[in-house]
Amino acid sequence: MSGTKHSVPELLPSVLGMDAGAVAETLVAGLQDAVRVRLRKRGAVVALSGGIDSSVVLALCARAFGHDNVLGLLMPERDSADDTGALGRLAAQSVDVETVDRDITDVLEALGCYRLRDEAFRELIPDYGPGWKAKIVLPPILGGSYRLFSVVARSPDGEEVRARVTADTYRQIVASTNFKQRTRKMLEYYHADRLEYAVAGTPNRLEYDLGFFVKNGDGAADVKPIAELYKTHVYDLAVALGVPEEIRSRTPTTDTYALAQDQQEFYFSLPYEQMDLALYGRINGYPPESLAAAIAISVDDAERIYADIDAKRRIAETLNLSALLVGP
Repeated sequence: MSGTKHSVPELLPSVLGMDAGAVAETLVAGLQDAVRVRLRKRGAVVALSGGIDSSVVLALCARAFGHDNVLGLLMPERDSADDTGALGRLAAQSVDVETVDRDITDVLEALGCYRLRDEAFRELIPDYGPGWKAKIVLPPILGGSYRLFSVVARSPDGEEVRARVTADTYRQIVASTNFKQRTRKMLEYYHADRLEYAVAGTPNRLEYDLGFFVKNGDGAADVKPIAELYKTHVYDLAVALGVPEEIRSRTPTTDTYALAQDQQEFYFSLPYEQMDLALYGRINGYPPESLAAAIAISVDDAERIYADIDAKRRIAETLNLSALLVGP
């Protein structure tokens, strides 16, 4: 654990306040320097998911480069949520940015994304087939549950089936669905090369620091303007930037599996407000007792959360590594 040691529980909930207007100005200036001066590019490409992070990054880029030097990319596929496209377009319309809409289902089918994923699902649920929908989930971290991934599948007639995921099937499910993020990034760089733009990444502090991204997929970018902001900060910034309320009120999702799935059940295991405090507390030396008091959980649960953060940060460290050179 790094940073100064703290022991006053009531201090922890107050640490994430910020002057959103001032931060927006700082980020706009930082984007202008990073893209125009250091990268020598004219503007930015932003992949739009309909979520808060990409909408905030789009608004920042529009302020930094002007609306006519930013391109928003909508890249749905057959598992995307019904509102993804509409909310992505709303984000672009709110800052008068041009969009390109490219459904990537055909590319993913050609790569075998759905076939390979469904083969893994069928190993666990033999009846899984056409018309079924599924996702993978983790049990809650609170209460000391034994934390292993499970598949939750729903048949065409609405029956729900659960099965514990084996190590091999988990790796195949994740490897095949990672085609989605990597295909989108390929298209982002096509348009960036075509327009002499930079690719603006959209991870917030939780995603960047805890490894919630795909290496060479959504983890790849030329500039990551909100990677130092906790999710709480991103929501504050969204208000200051005028991101539409429909986007600000949407529950953060993975938008990866056919069954609706929020980020909490797939990766973070806590609501983002609590996860922000937990990560801040771990980084800045607050003991488990302070976290427990701040978010009304047991000290044992706080210790489990800190251990989970440590494990995820080790994963993130390897994901963020550049290619390693081994010669003299």
